[in-house]
Amino acid sequence: MADDQVERKLVDYIEDNHAMERNVKRMLESMISTQKDERILADLKHHHEETDRHIELLEERLAAHGKGASTRKDLQALGGAFGKGLVDLFRGDKEGKNMRDAYVTEHLEIAAYQLLERLADRAGDGETAAVARTIRADEEAMARKIDQTWDIVVDQTLKDEGVPVAGGAQQG
Repeated sequence: MADDQVERKLVDYIEDNHAMERNVKRMLESMISTQKDERILADLKHHHEETDRHIELLEERLAAHGKGASTRKDLQALGGAFGKGLVDLFRGDKEGKNMRDAYVTEHLEIAAYQLLERLADRAGDGETAAVARTIRADEEAMARKIDQTWDIVVDQTLKDEGVPVAGGAQQG
């Protein structure tokens, strides 16, 4: 019985991460549409491509467990992305707040993949554990990229607000 419970929990976590990635994909699309800095834009586009790959990897893991994506979880996640997209339309400081949100999201993803990896290990599913490690590495890399852009983001925010930026500190 315990093995069945661990299997159900593992599938639940894979479904959760799949829904999270679908949400992130929509959030990235919104951010890409408003980003002005070419370096940050390139990083966002690259991560969007990675996110497509993450979704595929998770779908493969679900299929290996005889399951598909959870429509309910995906719809809930997409609803959250839709809400964020609406908020983005009307809030100021889009770039600064979007990058803040992206940084938080990357760390949420890192935590989710830490959990998935450990549960997969306990369930004896080395392939899912490996997928979780691979995806987590992408999320950690994106968090580091965002961490290197704070001065660019602050300079752009100030510029957008009409505040003169004297020689802004460009990081990276």
